[in-house]
Amino acid sequence: MIILGVDPGLQITGYGVIEAGRGSCPKVKEAGVIRTTSRQDIGARLEKIYKNLLEVTGEYKPEALAIEKLYSHYKHPMTSILMGHARGVVCLVAGSSGIKLINYPATRIKKAITGNGHASKQQIAGMIKQRLALSELPEPADVSDALACALTYVLEPKVRNDFTHKR
Repeated sequence: MIILGVDPGLQITGYGVIEAGRGSCPKVKEAGVIRTTSRQDIGARLEKIYKNLLEVTGEYKPEALAIEKLYSHYKHPMTSILMGHARGVVCLVAGSSGIKLINYPATRIKKAITGNGHASKQQIAGMIKQRLALSELPEPADVSDALACALTYVLEPKVRNDFTHKR
């Protein structure tokens, strides 16, 4: 199975495509970031994220797209709003491509990857490196976060149905 994990952001959207089969270690097919700049208007930035993710889904044909649920801190509401725009585009990619969309709470991802629902970004990156047999830590953190979303789908089959959006 092919899984796409995405860590949405308006400036940097991380993505990771992994392939997992029965009894085999999951492997990274592709991982990277989509960068936009604040010099562009928001429509152009969202379009870039959309088009790039459509290319990835077109090439790899994932069975699911895993993404972290939106978290908002009361001290930074604007950050959440901007992330929500990017997250909406990611959801649109899944919907328009007929890909199952899975939403995980951040603590669930951290627990699946490290065993600790409050793990640090560095701990996540270290475990992603180990679990996916990478030669170095995935950078930037947006990439390891995206791979963590995808790997959570592989590691927790029961959760697949718990957080799937259905109409």
